[in-house]
Amino acid sequence: MEQDLLVTLAEVGALITNDHLVYTSGRHGSSYVNKDALYPHTGATSAVCARLAHHFAGAAIDVVAGPTVGGVIMAQWTAHHLSRLNNRDILAVYAEEEVSGASKQRSFRRGYDDLIRAQRILVVEDILTTGGSVRMVIEAVRAVGGTVVGVGALCNRGGITAAAIDAPDLFCLTSVPLESFDAEACPLCAAGQPINTRLGKGAAFLANQHVAHVEQPESFKVE
Repeated sequence: MEQDLLVTLAEVGALITNDHLVYTSGRHGSSYVNKDALYPHTGATSAVCARLAHHFAGAAIDVVAGPTVGGVIMAQWTAHHLSRLNNRDILAVYAEEEVSGASKQRSFRRGYDDLIRAQRILVVEDILTTGGSVRMVIEAVRAVGGTVVGVGALCNRGGITAAAIDAPDLFCLTSVPLESFDAEACPLCAAGQPINTRLGKGAAFLANQHVAHVEQPESFKVE
């Protein structure tokens, strides 16, 4: 099943390997899961979420919740398939990010908190790297009185465990090992492999490198 999913991701251009990428953390690596390449393909997205739905079909889920942005699509399709499997209406909602100073959290707006209260919730996400977004959704669910039954994800890229995100169950369709290096010790840089500027943070990294290497004028000497 995992190999089939990797083939699907590769077919839609969502699985990038043997490249030179800069991740959000600033570290470099050779692989990348471009989730945005999957979502335009509704058939492939539906099939992926159907697998998550089958895993949690017997968990008596009432609502599927995901973080903005990609988690919105995951939640919709997963809830759709769970509804068909259970022959009842299972809802899909999403948690939006709130920033207060240096602090970030997620919350349910638009009346979604009322849909979650006292219900059994499945949290879904596309890519797990640090697990931060999922943890915030779990916290938001519990803050309004919902019960998190489990977490389902497309890809576990960071070796995240259920304990790490405080979830009772974690099911991931696949995992892509994310070997990464500090920029200063990156073997891809040392080998002169060009950085991908279309995906990840490659363009910003190169821009910062250019600024850092601009020679500053010498201070004028006072005679």
